[in-house]
Amino acid sequence: MFENLGVYQKAVDLADQILVATSQFPRGFYFLSDQLNRASVSISTNLAEGNGRFTKADRKNFFTIARGSAQECIPLIELAHRRGLIGGAQHLQFRSEIEVIGKMLSGLINGLENRKS
Repeated sequence: MFENLGVYQKAVDLADQILVATSQFPRGFYFLSDQLNRASVSISTNLAEGNGRFTKADRKNFFTIARGSAQECIPLIELAHRRGLIGGAQHLQFRSEIEVIGKMLSGLINGLENRKS
């Protein structure tokens, strides 16, 4: 089951933490909150959807989209930090978690590529 994958659990945890953080954004920053929430949630949903696919190529495509969504979070978190919407410690925590998730996704993709069928 994909729910047992460490990368899936980390992705859901990250999205949950981001949802909490963005709920505190002041009025006028809905665009940033919405985009950051969508990108963070997209990581775990693409992992789940990819895991439900039958072909290796389909799975790889969704896992690659998940990795792209993780990368999309980076400039959004940077902008939130620059605008003072998240503090320095939270900014570094999110960046660190995204880096770990990205490496795990790369490992998942590489493992899929190396599998015979």
